[in-house]
Amino acid sequence: MSWPFIAVFLSAWLYVDARYRGPRWQGWLFKPVTLLLLMLLAWLAPVISTNGYLIEVGLLATLIADALLLLPKERYLYAIGAFFLSHLLYTLSFASQMSFVYYWPLPVVLFVIGLVLLATIWTRLEEMRWAIITFMVMTLIMVWVAGEQYFFRGTNAAFAALCGAILLLVANIVWMVSHYRYKFRTADAIVAACYFGGHFLIVESLYL
Repeated sequence: MSWPFIAVFLSAWLYVDARYRGPRWQGWLFKPVTLLLLMLLAWLAPVISTNGYLIEVGLLATLIADALLLLPKERYLYAIGAFFLSHLLYTLSFASQMSFVYYWPLPVVLFVIGLVLLATIWTRLEEMRWAIITFMVMTLIMVWVAGEQYFFRGTNAAFAALCGAILLLVANIVWMVSHYRYKFRTADAIVAACYFGGHFLIVESLYL
């Protein structure tokens, strides 16, 4: 395992630890550091094609979104927009390598997941309702396209991309349920672990 992989793992672990029990400054420091290390890791991939550049820009959009979350509340909508852009770029990256085989159970399962989540948090969304719904639809589409890529190609790279997309979906579901409906202590740590695990696996797909 090369030093960039080790650096990403240690930085992400320090952030996850901060979200669970560590000081706040530790989280503020290691979240952007981990994303910057992931961008470096993507840049160092053996071969960078169109999908690699899309992933790189997707990570940059994620970094911008996280920075916007540190600003006053009125910037929250822009952060959601930046996360939407990140997932759109990931989706385009997955779609650039495949032809659709349309494995129908996957969109059905994702549609049910979306409905259950919507039913759980709908009454709490208030003015953020349509922004959150649009973002979640984009995230579900990202997982669907990653799944189609895996079912079409069946490679390790496609599997890593699918697992990464699923982890990002789980991170967003846990965050939304915790933020809008049922707050629980370990939510932040779970979100952080799935968040960085998802981005890492998507970057890792460039190496497989």
